[in-house]
Amino acid sequence: MEKKTAPEGLGYGEYLHLDKLLNIQHMKSEELKAPAHDEMLFIVIHQAYELWFKQIIYELNSVTEIFSSGSIDDNSGDMGVAVHRLKRIVEILRLLVDQVTVLETMTPIDFLDFRDMLVPASGFQSYQFRYIEALLGLKMENRHAKHYYRSQLKEEQIDHLEKLESQETLLDLVETWLSRFPFFDEGYWKDYTPIHPGNTFWEDYQQAYADSLSDLEGRTAKMAEFQQEFLEDADQPKTTMVNKATLFIMLYRDFPLLQQPFLLIDTLIEIDQLLASWRHRHMTMVRRMIGMRMGTGGTSGKGYLHGAANQNYIFNRFAGLATFLIERRKQPSLPKYLKAQLSYLNRER
Repeated sequence: MEKKTAPEGLGYGEYLHLDKLLNIQHMKSEELKAPAHDEMLFIVIHQAYELWFKQIIYELNSVTEIFSSGSIDDNSGDMGVAVHRLKRIVEILRLLVDQVTVLETMTPIDFLDFRDMLVPASGFQSYQFRYIEALLGLKMENRHAKHYYRSQLKEEQIDHLEKLESQETLLDLVETWLSRFPFFDEGYWKDYTPIHPGNTFWEDYQQAYADSLSDLEGRTAKMAEFQQEFLEDADQPKTTMVNKATLFIMLYRDFPLLQQPFLLIDTLIEIDQLLASWRHRHMTMVRRMIGMRMGTGGTSGKGYLHGAANQNYIFNRFAGLATFLIERRKQPSLPKYLKAQLSYLNRER
């Protein structure tokens, strides 16, 4: 097979189209002949954000495709690829949070030099960021101040987001994968030795959890929550199964077959945390720049960002299950046969 080589003369600048990339920073202050030095910084940083958003979407689409197959093996290469790409998104989000530091070298008076020239443009109008939220699983009805979206996004963008939300998001696909968790089938538990005679694993775990609670934690209320989250609900059996599978993976993550599933869940929680950190960091920057003034897009500025940082979580169900964890030494011991199935060695073929 003939080896393909780069066309003669192809250079760094040509490959990256730098002639276009470096000539799309058009300052309104320059156009209006009202000098504002820091507008260039403002433009470059926000363009860099949009490029990173594009990469995040690229990675999320590939992960969604993996989980859309419907037959992902917990111990397959696909699972490793999905976790690796989600970890890449984590590092990109860390970078986006840190990038605010550069923007904060601009002082409030520097921003005022060109702020009015931006109206009504606003970061709220970043369609790519809304697309990321929707791909992950944030529904329009769960967004903070959702009424702003109709006024800030174009109609075709709203239609596209609503169409995306009607399809299976990453959250939907991961929950479906968790709901098929195979290791709760009775065949794996025939040699289970209960802590309390006659108990099932979950009855033993429920008792161990109750024993771990202090009076200050409100034992009665916490046990009511446990019942709600983990007892079979005829109306929402999938949710009950997802909760059980997620908690089980968190508890017994040290078994080889559960390590990648744990990394997946933990990485999704980390993505949620970093998105919240980015919103919070943006909020504190906005408060420093404009105080309590209205945002350029017509939102309440700091107030909107504070609400979004507190409400727009996607994987909060997974994170909330940490409430029901107990120490390793108090966990019920798994049956020998199940341990073998969760390990690389001594598995029946």
